Amino acid sequence: MKQTQLIAVLISLPFVVSARAEDWPQWLGPTRDGVWTEQGVLKTFAPGGLKIRWRTAVGLGLSSPVVAESRVFLTDVQLTRPLTKERVLCFEAASGKPLWTYSHDAEYPESGPGQSASGPVSTPICHNGKVYTIGKSDLLCLDATGGKLLWKKALDEEYQVQAFLTYASPLVEGNLLVIFAGRFSGDPTACVIAIDKDSGKTAWRAVTDYPAMSSPIVVCAAGKRQLIVWSQQAVTSLDAATGDVCWREATRPQNQSSAVSTPVAQGNLLLVGGLMMKLDPAMPAAVVLWPESKSPARRNLSNTSTPILRGDYVFSARTSGHLVCLEAATGKELWQTDKVTELGTGASIHLTTNGDKAFLYTDRGELILANLHGQGYEEIGRAALLEPTSPYEGRKFAWPPPAYAERCIFARSDKELVCASLAE
Repeated sequence: MKQTQLIAVLISLPFVVSARAEDWPQWLGPTRDGVWTEQGVLKTFAPGGLKIRWRTAVGLGLSSPVVAESRVFLTDVQLTRPLTKERVLCFEAASGKPLWTYSHDAEYPESGPGQSASGPVSTPICHNGKVYTIGKSDLLCLDATGGKLLWKKALDEEYQVQAFLTYASPLVEGNLLVIFAGRFSGDPTACVIAIDKDSGKTAWRAVTDYPAMSSPIVVCAAGKRQLIVWSQQAVTSLDAATGDVCWREATRPQNQSSAVSTPVAQGNLLLVGGLMMKLDPAMPAAVVLWPESKSPARRNLSNTSTPILRGDYVFSARTSGHLVCLEAATGKELWQTDKVTELGTGASIHLTTNGDKAFLYTDRGELILANLHGQGYEEIGRAALLEPTSPYEGRKFAWPPPAYAERCIFARSDKELVCASLAE
């Protein structure tokens, strides 16, 4: 290679590294907190909206897409009677080209008037060349390259987990795959289960609470990695390696479907729904900062959406559909707006930060680019991505949060998976 050619290659290397596309391999992104750090992303929207790169047909499901190694993974169900089939789908991220499908029989009930079967709710997770998924009652470990089944757990048979009750998305902690599963009423079965992610062997089980829809996270406090789980009875901290209980804060959601949002951590602050706690730096413990009331309604912000903690502020949807800003230290509401989505039961606003901007994905299937700060809400642009398809109380919603990767957004409904470019 000539010297001038070598110099040109070396000069180009820093740009190549900084422009590397990021993965979105699990629920709420790489660090499970709704933060997207990829650069080269749009700072405004063109008048004509976003450039749609591709659309492809998919089946029913409330799980979100995930993206890893330039591939998109999604779970759905095909309600072709009498044999319904759950599927794990893999597409090429750049083109939407189908790469492989793994399917198996799974019996789904008939839907009632104005309702539809939800399909899989738990979002897959990709890790070290494997993809893990949870459907009606089966936990699967598949080879991400070709879709080969590596191991399978029938949760109802092995762990006495009730079908259709595992809504939470799994997480990987070290060599463990952790799931938060459902259980039969009155049955004392432990519902947080840690499984060796390579062999499928059970490592530990903990907590006999009834399940909720909230997906667990891991925080590091007091020198210990703590698994935070929000159930219908309490917020519980478990030793992530052993499953031993570190601390519990009894708190009851209004119902199972209101304990939805994922816990959010920043420094020593832990926000679970609308309950702000402070983690003890010296020992595994936590104290409640706000609210003082133990009312389930006061301790929850949204039945559909996860808030974000940014500096001194909490930004969150409310169940009504309002977007609010709270003071992180006190919970005091600083402002609210009704300009994001249509108000009413079932409204959702999924928040994702990117640098000093935020992307808001609404139940209308719209993507909004905005500035969020303590003084107010500033909308920069709005674009429609897909039509809402999930029926609820006379309206249709687009509930699953999208994935952000390779300077694109990937969003799904019960009919299609859409990829739109967000490249600057």
